[in-house]
Amino acid sequence: MREATGVEGVMWGPSMVGYGSARYRSSSGATEGRWFRVGFSPRRAKLTFYGLQGHPRSEELLARLGPHTLGVDCVYANRLDQLDLEVLRELMEHAFVDVTTAEVADG
Repeated sequence: MREATGVEGVMWGPSMVGYGSARYRSSSGATEGRWFRVGFSPRRAKLTFYGLQGHPRSEELLARLGPHTLGVDCVYANRLDQLDLEVLRELMEHAFVDVTTAEVADG
């Protein structure tokens, strides 16, 4: 993910590694803060990738990724070796630079 984003990963809590940061605000405006642009967590049950949905080419790339399931903003995979790693890289690069969904900042 570091190669795809161009930034070093940073721990966000005990189990998530995030790349870059973005400002977010809830639709009501009551909640705002910073969160990573893209990230992952090597959870016991499944690998979890964050920030890869909701971008202009996300659906197209996810369709070519390999076996996975989707959550609200998560992409779950059982095994990394079952995914098309070139598609995963392209998906990460695309999601990281898509500034239509949030302000991008290093960190």
